[in-house]
Amino acid sequence: MTVVVSKKSIKNGVTRLQRTTGVIRPHTHKLLAFIRMADDLSVIFTLYLVLKILAIPFDLPYLFLGIGASVLLGFYCEVFEVYQTWRGSPFHREACRLLVAWLSAVVTMVALLFLAKEAETYSRLALVSWVGISALFLMILHGGWQWLARLLREKGRNTRNCVVLGGNHLGKRIEDAITTQPWLGLNFVGYYDDRPLERMVQGCRPRLGNLNCLFEDTKSGKVDYVYISLPMSAEKRIRQIVEELADSTVSVFYVPNFFVFNLIQARWFTMQGIPVVSVYDTPFHGTDAVLKRFEDVVLASLILVLVSVPMLLIALGVRLSSTGPVIFKQRRYGFNGEEIEVWKFRSMKVCEDGDKVEQAKKNDSRVTRIGTFLRRTSLDELPQFFNVLQGTMSIVGPRPHAVAHNEYYRKLIPGYMLRHKVKPGITGLAQVNGLRGETDTLDKMERRIRHDIEYIRHWSLWMDLKIIFLTVLKGFRGGY
Repeated sequence: MTVVVSKKSIKNGVTRLQRTTGVIRPHTHKLLAFIRMADDLSVIFTLYLVLKILAIPFDLPYLFLGIGASVLLGFYCEVFEVYQTWRGSPFHREACRLLVAWLSAVVTMVALLFLAKEAETYSRLALVSWVGISALFLMILHGGWQWLARLLREKGRNTRNCVVLGGNHLGKRIEDAITTQPWLGLNFVGYYDDRPLERMVQGCRPRLGNLNCLFEDTKSGKVDYVYISLPMSAEKRIRQIVEELADSTVSVFYVPNFFVFNLIQARWFTMQGIPVVSVYDTPFHGTDAVLKRFEDVVLASLILVLVSVPMLLIALGVRLSSTGPVIFKQRRYGFNGEEIEVWKFRSMKVCEDGDKVEQAKKNDSRVTRIGTFLRRTSLDELPQFFNVLQGTMSIVGPRPHAVAHNEYYRKLIPGYMLRHKVKPGITGLAQVNGLRGETDTLDKMERRIRHDIEYIRHWSLWMDLKIIFLTVLKGFRGGY
């Protein structure tokens, strides 16, 4: 695509487009078939490689094992949408889906071997090594495909020419999203708008023409993608424009201005054919929910093994230091606002869990001597890893508040209850940003809630791992 500018067009504030050749059109179905075949061959090849290293014959049973695993991998890759072509998807999302698909294929294969009583035929060392090496090999393969695609797109290959209809603030945001990510292969060309140039939002340049120019350019094949950023109130006009654009092969995207809402994990889906957009939702659907639970179970189990002896010593210290139960169970709000019981080592002389619960403070007379140490180091929260295994809590998430505190703050802080769109956590984004412990002012609680909502809005497996790392690095400090 080239942009041709004449003196007359500059005067009218209009830049006209001419179609040029040289843009590579991807053969999507052929490429996806090639990637699927590469995945299948990599599974069999890594099995052969492992057996070769371990000096185990690559006989018929192992060949059937490799073929069966590759078939199951293809099935689960379709289930978890690994082979998608959306250009805006980051690699770590694809990597997570691919890993879950491979592990699901392995678990299914192992289950089938046990049912067929053939598990003893295979070397366990070979199987474990193969699973790990195959996972790594698949990650490298898919990372390589994406790196190659990005490299080609940055060099102007395999691109799509994009325009925006509507020179407004939303249109400018679309332009910025396209131009700051060249690896997406989207070549931003300009704007179409019926208004004169001076009435468009500053920075919305170049102006390619009015609606009639847009219709002409799409029909002649000069434009691939059209993003409509007109306000939702212009429904009738938008419908007319979309109907007119149907007389071309252009891809049309309507971008509703949902930025007027404080979106939490917004996503589109259909209900009996009716398109619906979620404004407030949980990030844990499908693969992400499996990943989150897998992360919680594995890490909580490992941590409980590591801290089992310290927990026994703490339990003994709590028991000997004061009268009362070793474990204090308090009602909190969990996922979707359901009440749960959160476990802690008792650190106070009282066990408050009524309609009014006073937050613990520095030099609180209710805190026992050993409780002071436990709260300062947050060791009193170790029993909550059992809550994680139960499924009522997560390792990372918004810290649960007492029911009485929830009822108090939900009336003062807009969007407070949105933090319950995920399971409460032992640590969270707010805690690693210095907001652990007492929230004695409304401002502190508001800051904590902002971090909680930011976590829900931008959740990823890597964010969880980063928060866990920062928690260990900084230590469980700040409690009272």
